[in-house]
Amino acid sequence: MRTDAAARLGLSLLVEPGDPRLRDVLELHTPARVLEAVLTGESIDGTALPPSWCERADNLERARDVARERAVSAGLRWMCPGDAQWPERVADLDHVEPLQDTAGAPLGLWVRGAARLDELAERSVAIVGARSCTTYGAECASEMAADLASGGFTIISGAAYGIDACAHRGALVVDRPTIAVLACGADRAYPEAHTSLLDRIVDEGGLVISEQTPAAAPLRHRFLSRNRIIAALSQGTTVIEAELRSGSLNTLHWADLLGRTTMALPGPVTSRRSAGAHAAVRAGKAVLVTSGLEVAEELAGLGMAG
Repeated sequence: MRTDAAARLGLSLLVEPGDPRLRDVLELHTPARVLEAVLTGESIDGTALPPSWCERADNLERARDVARERAVSAGLRWMCPGDAQWPERVADLDHVEPLQDTAGAPLGLWVRGAARLDELAERSVAIVGARSCTTYGAECASEMAADLASGGFTIISGAAYGIDACAHRGALVVDRPTIAVLACGADRAYPEAHTSLLDRIVDEGGLVISEQTPAAAPLRHRFLSRNRIIAALSQGTTVIEAELRSGSLNTLHWADLLGRTTMALPGPVTSRRSAGAHAAVRAGKAVLVTSGLEVAEELAGLGMAG
């Protein structure tokens, strides 16, 4: 493993992904230099590194061995900047302000599946939305995903219940690959009921990815940090059914910060589940779309989809 890749792997085991302080220090120093400082407890440029990073350093070798063992067992590979298959657009995360105490591009990603991440993400769209979606939302998500996948777009989502799962299945039903970005280790299935869905994604040429170390639990704040990866990987994000306070809107906000295309599918005006999507359109934070064709037109330029 390259020195830089090994250093990034080491840091990923010591620092919670999305920590804005890591983004700031990596602007001035290499991952190898930062890892060295964490391991020795020394300061960088006269500033002490966060104690939480250094406290984990004593167990780094053990953590590295466990991560590698679990990765081998689950068929995961570690990918990071400098690798041929790394999707360069995620670097945009280093140039936007923190959102809900999260910032920065991932140190790397654990990837399950044989496909090339850079190629799948090159022409892609995120479809996210409510876990407790309506039948209307589920049907719209599946149909939109199938239409976009048939048109050559890779569908990216978070493998959650509801809209996420419908988006993945919509792509799979037309035999097209899809990418699931998890808030836990890529060797785990969350929710567990989606074990077969994640297996199918990999078996049919897609990928399951996570910046979390293998075995990492799906903690609440990790869903928020996961959202920035979904937004950064894709060319644009479409929200289908989101309440006024919704994790799906967090993904949309990341896409907006990154200058990606932001879209929302409308629901009934009486639907609480669509209130957040409607508010995003009304505030000018999302373009109203009603079909996969309209999403493709927004991504490729009006009238140039295909």
